[in-house]
Amino acid sequence: MAPVRVFRSFLFIALLFMLRLLLSAQGDPAAIQQKLSAQFKLTTTTADRSDIVTAGDVVVLHKPGLVMYAVTSPMPPSNTYKNGKIGQGWGGFGKDLAIGMRSSGGTTAADYPHRTFVPEEKCWVTAVQVEKDGVVFTLYSDPYNDTRYYGSLKIPFPNKKEVPSTDLALQTVAEVLTVAPSGNADNQAAAAPPPAAPAAPSAPPAPMAVIPPPPPPADVPPPSISIGQTRDQVIAAFGQPLREANLGSKQILYYKDMKVTLKDGKVSDVD
Repeated sequence: MAPVRVFRSFLFIALLFMLRLLLSAQGDPAAIQQKLSAQFKLTTTTADRSDIVTAGDVVVLHKPGLVMYAVTSPMPPSNTYKNGKIGQGWGGFGKDLAIGMRSSGGTTAADYPHRTFVPEEKCWVTAVQVEKDGVVFTLYSDPYNDTRYYGSLKIPFPNKKEVPSTDLALQTVAEVLTVAPSGNADNQAAAAPPPAAPAAPSAPPAPMAVIPPPPPPADVPPPSISIGQTRDQVIAAFGQPLREANLGSKQILYYKDMKVTLKDGKVSDVD
């Protein structure tokens, strides 16, 4: 009986060792969550999701097919990464039904503005949650034509039946999302180039040559009038009269301080 007991004890120890190896091969969701929280600094938005309160890390999307809805949607649409691209699938269809149920006035998910994002576009992360079969990110965009968009993206674990190691989980996430260089708002400010030094003042322009004033006009004698001048000569010298009177063969031209009488078209008297 002693050999049997020894064998059973050995078998129990071997099974316990194999169980420990199996458990150590599986990842710890809490450890993955901790690593992701450290890797992706979250962005905080206003309650109505219309703007950013605290900027976190900017992330770069590496796979096509991500669809986001306008932030006026009561819930973000669902996206899932599978076979190298992002799609909505049955999970997205179910989320659209839930969005319609939570909307008022007969509004459906299709009534909210949609936007499809392409690889290398950037966005923000407002939440990250490790689940038993994958990691779910909530993403938030910059304004496009005055509209911001948001959506959820699930990145399943390679084997949905077990939690992978932390390194493998982070590697899978990196296939889809990575933090942009200087993606944090603080880093962006730190990485911004210093303002350019002000340009050296240019040499003052050469002084312009002094142009002498024009010479004073030559003395011009005041206009004069004499007996016998014609009407045209009077108007040429003094301009048009204020008024005039025609008295047959006699005409009288009235100026401000002068009255010129013409007889038969020639000056006969000046008052």
